[in-house]
Amino acid sequence: MTQTRETDVIVIGGGTGGYATALRAAALGLKVVLAERDKVGGTCLHRGCIPSKAMLHAAELVDGIAEARERWGVRATVDSVDWKALVATRDDIVSRNHRGVAGHLAHAGVEVLSGGARLTGTRSVSVEGHGEVTARRGVVLATGSRPRTLPGLSPDGRRVVTSDDALFAPGLPRSVLVLGGGAIGVEYASFHRSMGAAVVLVEAADRLVPLEDADVSRHLTRGLKKRGVDVQTGARLLETAVLEDGVRATVRTARGGTRTVEAERLLVAVGREPVTDGLGLAGAGLRADARGHVAPADLARLETAVPGIHVVGDLLPPPSLGLAHASFAEGMLVAEALAGLPTRPVDYAAVPRVTYSSPQTASVGLGEAEARAAGYEVDVNMMPLTAVAKGMVHGQGGMVKIVAERGGRVLGVHLVGPHVSEMIAESQLIVGWDAEPSDVAGHIHPHPTLSEAVGEAFLTLAGRGLHQR
Repeated sequence: MTQTRETDVIVIGGGTGGYATALRAAALGLKVVLAERDKVGGTCLHRGCIPSKAMLHAAELVDGIAEARERWGVRATVDSVDWKALVATRDDIVSRNHRGVAGHLAHAGVEVLSGGARLTGTRSVSVEGHGEVTARRGVVLATGSRPRTLPGLSPDGRRVVTSDDALFAPGLPRSVLVLGGGAIGVEYASFHRSMGAAVVLVEAADRLVPLEDADVSRHLTRGLKKRGVDVQTGARLLETAVLEDGVRATVRTARGGTRTVEAERLLVAVGREPVTDGLGLAGAGLRADARGHVAPADLARLETAVPGIHVVGDLLPPPSLGLAHASFAEGMLVAEALAGLPTRPVDYAAVPRVTYSSPQTASVGLGEAEARAAGYEVDVNMMPLTAVAKGMVHGQGGMVKIVAERGGRVLGVHLVGPHVSEMIAESQLIVGWDAEPSDVAGHIHPHPTLSEAVGEAFLTLAGRGLHQR
């Protein structure tokens, strides 16, 4: 019989939220056991954020060669894409990051147990192959999420794929039907279009990235259509047939008609659902909501209604955003709460949101419609990136949109265009620190850069605009 062991903190799940909790708790002097049934790093490192951005970088290089030839007179061509070489580079990046995370955990003294884990009480966990572990301070649930699918669709990893296995499907298809126009669907549509595939992107809502500001959706859609992506919003999948050489789908269009789409691959990107299978929630006095989330009773500690059990990452319901960088913050918050430090809720309004497509989108804070719905009288300024010299150099269009409380603080910043993912950190500080346009206008942005457009937009809102009135 395996003897029960004691520790200070038990973390179930080694993804971004789980390992952030473990590292921070260990740094605060707590003894930590982390149980992970797969590999530390989770979906983000092994199937999501990191491998997909590696592939999107390769896509950006392909697009750059086309731009060099067509716009700049550089007589370069892409003969072909060596899929095996591309995959090898992607996998090397993932592997090095995985070794880094594992090394950090080992150096911090976190004990990593390989195996599935389930709650056996409010402070006890059974780990497959390792017996039972009890926690003096608390248990942290960080089991992450998996892709949702649609009724009648059975992903096979070849013809019908989810976002978890899309990058690991064999080779590059010549045509793709992407279901879902959120960030994940848009990114995969963008990647496959860069790699030469014919892409149809179907979104049931009336616009792409429907949680973003409407002007972000409009500029993103324009950019994707310009690149040749067939964007169908307000459309729904009616039926699908998997063929030997692809798929055939019937789609109801926004105008009420039907359309048949044939493609080599169908990529399902209709969202993600929390993973709670076998977690033993009921035995510990917990239950998930209708969508599978486990709600915290105390947002400042992310502690559930059962004292001593905390939750981070994709298990959290809104306002949590299901973003890796938000889960880092959630994990650190919980670790500090378990160590007895004062904590306060994560400010989700100040968490940036990025879509790494071409064009990219990056936003933080409220959109214009959200702000008005919340009762704010707002001042809005929108400036095209091509209004600054560096925007002309890139030649991809895009915009900066600022939403501010009339006579008061900045409520939201919204960007579309090249490399805007690298520009949003400044706006996170602006929104998070309740800055007013006049506060930002006093700071000088380097010339020539894309960030000048952000600076100019704030200058204009502050009544000091040089190039915009």
